[in-house]
Amino acid sequence: MSERAAPFYCPYCGDEDLRPSEEAPARGEGAAWECRSCSRAFRLKFLGLLRPGSTGRTPSASDGGTS
Repeated sequence: MSERAAPFYCPYCGDEDLRPSEEAPARGEGAAWECRSCSRAFRLKFLGLLRPGSTGRTPSASDGGTS
């Protein structure tokens, strides 16, 4: 995968004024982005694909599960 996906909005403030960070990520770290509105930086990383019908996690006691 040579191209990186761009976020549409900041996960903190919801603004759309995002720029790629000039910081070069190490292999496997994910792409860094900067929000010009709230002055926060965050990193995106693709984790993988889920199996059909899978949620990707097991419910825990803190979110209503019984384990």
